[in-house]
Amino acid sequence: MKKSFLVSLFAILVSGCMAQEKAIPSFNWANENGKHDLSWALKVGAKSYPGNKLFKVKDCQTVNDGKTLCTKQIQDAIDACNSAGGGTVVFAPGKYLTGALFIKKGVNLCIGKDVTLMASTDISNYPELKSRIAGIEMVWPSAVINVIDQKKAAISGEGTIDFQGKVFWDKYWEMRKQYEKEGLRWIVDYDCKRVRGILISGSSDISLKGVRLMRSGFWAVQVLYSSYCTVDGININNNMGGHGPSTDGIDIDSSTRILVQNCDIDCNDDNICIKSGRDADGLRVNRPTEYVVVRNCIARKGAGLITCGSETSGSIRNILAYNMKAYGTSSALRIKSAMNRGGTVENIYMDNVKADSVGSVLAADLNWNPSYSYSTLPEKYVGKEIPEHWKVMLTPVVPVEKGYPHFKNVYLSNVKAQNAKQFISASGWNDKLRLENFYLNNIKAKVEEAGNISFTDHFSIKNIKLKVSDKSKVVLKENTNLKMKICYE
Repeated sequence: MKKSFLVSLFAILVSGCMAQEKAIPSFNWANENGKHDLSWALKVGAKSYPGNKLFKVKDCQTVNDGKTLCTKQIQDAIDACNSAGGGTVVFAPGKYLTGALFIKKGVNLCIGKDVTLMASTDISNYPELKSRIAGIEMVWPSAVINVIDQKKAAISGEGTIDFQGKVFWDKYWEMRKQYEKEGLRWIVDYDCKRVRGILISGSSDISLKGVRLMRSGFWAVQVLYSSYCTVDGININNNMGGHGPSTDGIDIDSSTRILVQNCDIDCNDDNICIKSGRDADGLRVNRPTEYVVVRNCIARKGAGLITCGSETSGSIRNILAYNMKAYGTSSALRIKSAMNRGGTVENIYMDNVKADSVGSVLAADLNWNPSYSYSTLPEKYVGKEIPEHWKVMLTPVVPVEKGYPHFKNVYLSNVKAQNAKQFISASGWNDKLRLENFYLNNIKAKVEEAGNISFTDHFSIKNIKLKVSDKSKVVLKENTNLKMKICYE
């Protein structure tokens, strides 16, 4: 690989990662509340990028056959790059078997077109560290690639990272069978320690661009407690060779000023998910996710093109998604929580969506998946010593009202959907805890059934054209200040 080529590649990556739109598109949210200030959307994503001084993973010390563990050689190159003030770490073509890698300040780990990183399937190659997983802070294995408490770093290139996660999928499914028998469905995800793909935690000015990711053992990309990060042009396929449980695509978790664009995601759970902690532990941390732009992305199999929750404890606000496509995912827009999560989900904007074979156009539920969302200790464990993270999960939210989530100010416009199962499923909790200020505008959908709307306040549906296979109409229950104009074709 010639140096001149690498310098040119670096220039392309920098221009791609640092490009920002000078203006946001014009949107018509069709509500009566006046203008929306979305100027914050111009101030997201990484603001800087590592330099172009090259550091090679030493060929003479590395067997790039995909079978010989190369963690030390790769980490040595990363450390040397960092010690020299930063630059770009490059590989000779080949396959490299690795355990946990830790990216440092000023380092761009560039995985070239003819390079594949193969993640070790031996969990001992991933040292445990304190992190947050699925909404609570606990000790967990490090990810395959970790960017922890760093600035101005990147992971880039046209190559592939194969996380080889099936061994962890199989472990989970076996554990879940037993846990469900014992009334422990609520804790199996936390007891089954599975290796994440890429973790960006406590960091800023981080870029992830162009890499192909596959078969992550757990979430593919988690951006946690971070700011000014860009995820651009990555391809995620977590369904190769099996059914990967909870293999989210991209999770933005208690982070701010994040840009996600040009990504293509096929996974088993939420495709692009916005999170902020769960239950008592999430309320303790109390860090929101806010000021996030998602654009020009494709979701394939999965649970939601854009999902907010179910971890909502720190609140989620000011999320803008536009120019999106969904093929076979469960929902175009999904907002979910539980009655012990707390937090507020607000100011969610989504525009220009094309959906084919989705489960629903909009799904909003304050009381999602009770078997997973609520923790109850079976009688056989009462009075016995239990793991610390069990105690965290069992900690009650006091007062109980603090655990009530709130959804408000949600705007969904310009959607075309075909072969969808349902148009809408939107439900508050009761007459005192409603979905507030939802505005749906200019939606054309062919669906099997119309769906339902219940316990809402100021729910507005305008310019909606539905072709419903079973001839049903939207079922309405206990709504106040509802405005609905639907043309049933």
